[in-house]
Amino acid sequence: MTSLPESPAPVPKPWIAAIHPYAPGKSAGADGRPLIKLSANENPLGTSPAALAARGAAAEASRYPDPDSSELRAAIGAVHGIDPARIVMGTGSDELLNLAAQGYAGPGDAVVYVRYGFSVYDIAARRCGAEPVVAPDADYGTDVDALLALVNYRTRVVFLANPNNPTGGFLPRAELARLHAGLPADVLLVVDQAYAEYVAPEDDDGGLALAAAHDNVLVTRTFSKIYGLAGERVGWGTGAPGIVDTLNRIRGPFNVTATGQAMALAALGDQDFVTRAREHNASERARFVTALESLGNFGIRPLPSEANFVLIRFTGALSAEAAYNGLASAGYIVRWLPGQGLPDALRITIGTSPQMDEIAAVLRRLAEAA
Repeated sequence: MTSLPESPAPVPKPWIAAIHPYAPGKSAGADGRPLIKLSANENPLGTSPAALAARGAAAEASRYPDPDSSELRAAIGAVHGIDPARIVMGTGSDELLNLAAQGYAGPGDAVVYVRYGFSVYDIAARRCGAEPVVAPDADYGTDVDALLALVNYRTRVVFLANPNNPTGGFLPRAELARLHAGLPADVLLVVDQAYAEYVAPEDDDGGLALAAAHDNVLVTRTFSKIYGLAGERVGWGTGAPGIVDTLNRIRGPFNVTATGQAMALAALGDQDFVTRAREHNASERARFVTALESLGNFGIRPLPSEANFVLIRFTGALSAEAAYNGLASAGYIVRWLPGQGLPDALRITIGTSPQMDEIAAVLRRLAEAA
């Protein structure tokens, strides 16, 4: 009997070895100096006072949390008009994105998403052994026809971030419905709405309605962004009962902490805070974009955004790398994206009014000196 050669150490599956680990937004400069962090799309208004008060009232740390997040799911259902039985909780929406791929795709299957989409989609596809298939973009936005053209018998999951991260682009309701209508019934459409609360309510993309009406749509959301609970890692998703059942089978058994559940529940009850955060973002983003547009003759172009950040392209004498370093020297850390195929771009989170004014002024000085 011939034995296989012995490996000196455990060997990971090749699809795992091919993963490039997720790179979070930095909070310090290359020299370790703490900087004002506008690299991770966190809420500049912080967290609802009601949520902060709930942190101290959470259950004892020695006790396991409610494994089903029952009270929190009921509250989410009440806010959004969803049957709580059709809601699944996650350790942030990232867990649910990974579980969606794991539950419905595997070796030999394909997972499709648009170029310049959220980097977790590539990880989610490779993590379960599926092939990531990247569709061409339309001027950094989602091209529905390009996505549909790549769907075939091997496709099991299509990921769409709406608004998209890192570009900020938004697919309106009619286009999202057209994308779904063009998919086979056995392909899961995952609509990642991490930034949905920043979109004006009248411009809602209809994702939740699609998830309520069809058996092949999962919508995911998070408390990390507008609710200001990034440190607690609380996400949720909704879809048909079969989808929710699948994700519940493979999610962590106590995946949302007692503190996270308590704070998210209180945050849901403070919709005034959500409204203030959305209004602050809309006004500051508009001011910032106007300031950037005045630098167009320097090759600086902000892309349209419906999220709490702006992606800026640098095509003139001032490069994205030089702008990144110049902002760091001024005390700000933003997101430079060469690892996502955007070496000429910076993604900048919308911060406070003084912060955005200073960043615009620094970029002007840098551009004039380049």
